[in-house]
Formats: sequence, C-alpha cells, structure tokens
Amino acid sequence: MQKTILITGTSSGLGKATAKLFHAKGWNVIATMRNPEKENELKELPNVTLVKLDVTDSAVIQKTVSTILQSYSVDVVLNNAGYGLIGPLEALTNEQILSQVHTNLFGVINVTRAFVPHFRERKNGTFINITSTFGLMGYPTCSIYNATKFAVDGFSEGLAYELAQFGIKVKVVAPGGMQTDFAGRSL
Repeated sequence: MQKTILITGTSSGLGKATAKLFHAKGWNVIATMRNPEKENELKELPNVTLVKLDVTDSAVIQKTVSTILQSYSVDVVLNNAGYGLIGPLEALTNEQILSQVHTNLFGVINVTRAFVPHFRERKNGTFINITSTFGLMGYPTCSIYNATKFAVDGFSEGLAYELAQFGIKVKVVAPGGMQTDFAGRSL
C-alpha cells in the first residue's frame, strides 16, 4: 500500500527537496506551503498534492488537517516549516520574536496536535520534526532562533515518551548548514 507523508514548508529548501525525495520513492506527498499558487515545480509531479497552510494559524491548521484526513490516511508528518531570525537580541522587536516562536515552535506543536488523534486511532504514525544544529548549541546573534530549535528538541523528546504507548514515533532531524536560500529568506 502506498504511504502518504505531509510536509510543511515545501516552497523551497529542505522542504521542497524532501517532497521530491519522497515522491521519487513512490509516496503520496502532501506538500504544504503558504502560497501554493506560486509553486511551479512540485505541482507538475504526480502523487504530489499542494495544500495552502500557514503554520502560524492554529484554526487554519485544524481545518486544513481535517480536510486532508477526509481524503488521505497520513502515515508521516514532517514538520519542516521555519525560518531564522538573526541579529542581536536588543535589535529585535517583540513582533519579530513572536513571529519566530509562532512559526518555528507553535507551528510544530499545532500541526502535531492536529494529527495525534488520527495516529492514535490508527495505532501507528510518525512525526519527524526538523530542528537544527542550532538546537544543540547556542550561537551569537541567533538567541531566539536557538531558543525555538532547543524547544522543538525538548518538545519532541517529551512527546516521544508520551506517544510511544500508542504506536506513534517522534523523530528529530537536526541538519547543519546546507545549500538552500534559508539565509536569504530569514530575517
């Protein structure tokens, strides 16, 4: 039976590359992003479905996941959406900090929370949360980004213990530097 993965943040970089990889391996891919109408490459691939999703809006997440689960039985959720807020702490505004936390941390929490009932019912499922080497050690001018990635690591570890009894796995991938436009898109 063909498996299905939902990936957040597939408009570029690691998310887009992961969508292509899973597609090449024969999976159904639900590629989520804020502006799917701008995506030209993934929409041409069979068994790749583009879905509009802003991970900073918990109500939209719940509604979107509910709609997806009416058509698909999702096996894996890969929480990838995120960006880097870079700069000295005193130069960052409250709005910038809140946006970073809402995207990089609450996005992961809310997407995960929306899928837990589906996985519990199936007694199977996997969450893969993308963190960063910046979630393993601190770097100057990256304190808020570090905080969100450290938090995703802690969230994932605690959740893995919480959900193991239901046959649900939680994994963390912490990539280092890669050739993407991450730095250009980050603030």
